[in-house]
Amino acid sequence: MDPAPRRTLSSFLLRGSTQVGLFLILVVLWVVFANLAPGFLSKFNLNSLLRSVAVDIVVGFAQMVVLATGGMNLSVGAIGVCAVMFSGYLMQVLGLPIPVAIAGTLALGALLGWLNGFAIVKTGVNSFVVTLASASLFSGGMLILTKAVPLNGLPPEFGAFGKSAVGPAIGSIPAIPSLAAVALVIGLGLYLLFKHSTLGRQILAVGANARAAEMSGIPVDRTIVFVHALSGALAAAAALMLTSRLAAAMPAVAGDDWLLPSFLAPVIGGTALSGGIVSVVGTILGALLVSTIRSGLLVLEIGDFWLPLFLGAFLLAAILIERGRAAYVAREQARRAL
Repeated sequence: MDPAPRRTLSSFLLRGSTQVGLFLILVVLWVVFANLAPGFLSKFNLNSLLRSVAVDIVVGFAQMVVLATGGMNLSVGAIGVCAVMFSGYLMQVLGLPIPVAIAGTLALGALLGWLNGFAIVKTGVNSFVVTLASASLFSGGMLILTKAVPLNGLPPEFGAFGKSAVGPAIGSIPAIPSLAAVALVIGLGLYLLFKHSTLGRQILAVGANARAAEMSGIPVDRTIVFVHALSGALAAAAALMLTSRLAAAMPAVAGDDWLLPSFLAPVIGGTALSGGIVSVVGTILGALLVSTIRSGLLVLEIGDFWLPLFLGAFLLAAILIERGRAAYVAREQARRAL
């Protein structure tokens, strides 16, 4: 009678403890920041935090879908830079309607991601090397073409969306920003992809064991190309959200600043670096952690140079926890095989 409860408990510890622990950390941080700086819970700061976390969530999703296959995308920020400036060019210079500009920007992001995936499967070079090189190519090329000149004449409706909200405000609790609603809709789509679709299961199978997936008939190369294209489209979506939030296309707001948060949000949320395991909810909580630390340090008037220290420490802790969890799983499987 004892083995079954132990298996249930170990399953909970392996799958549920990451999100539960992350949620508790968030609660502790919110209590600490609220006590140290009462302005942390002000309606203005909460609204700013929610709009900021919306972008961080989608940036984390852009990395998460590639991590699912055991790869990585170091060009997330570079694709974001390209998308920011391209969207501004389409709307301000060419004067295209906002829906057309959004579709064109998402298509550009998917194309750049597709180029990453195509280069990886055709050359056999590790995704780390390919996306590191493409990051320099994409961002450098875009900055040369645009001369890093911001575009501030975007349609007012586009900037207004970044400041709008849905639902009513309740007391000191602000209404849900429209950007946060967009991030949640994207998260729902990814949840359905990975939990309730054949393609999602194929992506996870490739990440768990690419050789076994190929032997079972899964098109591994096509799957890798797809996740990189999806990653590029998600990076472009995050760029559009950021551009709408700022009501301007500025190349300095994306780029290298996205790299660490893009890994931190999914990894600390339970997505495995080795592939085969993703957590959409965990990625949302991880992004909320990133934005909470950033907002808390800002309210406490602590220098921005402390932010990389905190984020790096959390990322290192998440990696060590993941490695320990993987070792525990291996021991449990070996024990049950005896």
